[in-house]
Amino acid sequence: MKTKKFWNWKKAKNQETGAEERILELSGTIAEDSWFDDDVTPQLFKDELNSGTGDITVWINSPGGDCVAAAQIYNMLAGYKGKVTVKIDGIAASAASVIAMAGDTVLVSPVSMLMIHNPATMAWGDHAEMQKAMDMLSEVKESIINAYVLKTGLSRPKLSHLMDAETWMDANKAVELGFADDIMARAKTEPEEGEGNTDGEEKKSPSAHSSMLFSRRAADNALLNKVIAKYGEKKPKAGVGEQARIPAPEGKNEPETETGRSVDALMERLNLLKR
Repeated sequence: MKTKKFWNWKKAKNQETGAEERILELSGTIAEDSWFDDDVTPQLFKDELNSGTGDITVWINSPGGDCVAAAQIYNMLAGYKGKVTVKIDGIAASAASVIAMAGDTVLVSPVSMLMIHNPATMAWGDHAEMQKAMDMLSEVKESIINAYVLKTGLSRPKLSHLMDAETWMDANKAVELGFADDIMARAKTEPEEGEGNTDGEEKKSPSAHSSMLFSRRAADNALLNKVIAKYGEKKPKAGVGEQARIPAPEGKNEPETETGRSVDALMERLNLLKR
């Protein structure tokens, strides 16, 4: 079967030095078809990586994929003799974020995103097999944290908490937390005469003043708390400006809201929307 490659090699001239540089593009799912117990694909990637010399620029736009593949690619790039510059131009999520940590310098586009979360797998069997899967995932998480610690300098408990929360970072937050070194800047042109800053002050980039960090778990919990706060009380309320709860029909134990829907029905509907 033909190997489905998620990487591509190019050559281009460096605009600053004029020297030819190697470009590695990683896009799409990391090792969607096979990598674990696969002797062909990892060796193919390694052979292509070591087929040339000089500095490498790695462009990443990937939602993640196989953690084993990401670990091997991380090691290959970290052990490469030339300088490795990683540029995230779209998204580096999950396993792709691990690969990004191999760069000597990590740059992010102003509109790119970086996401880290706990590893996941599928398992089948009795409670002993489930426990083995849980232990395996715990060790995989610790190995991923090793890469994050080396790059960011953050503590292991802090990184573990960020992974538990499935944390999304914009470019500014990625730099702030140490996952990236800088933000890629657009090529500046010389201002025409009369277009300079009239008050003599240097213009500051607005991106330096704000950053965004989003936790899916925190958002889900906040939404659930609001629903429970609004519909979860069993004591009826009465008064001007307050919504009274309709008593449960005879033979039913669960309270109903003013719309006639039970709290459990609302929660079930909310879970369906979340999926």
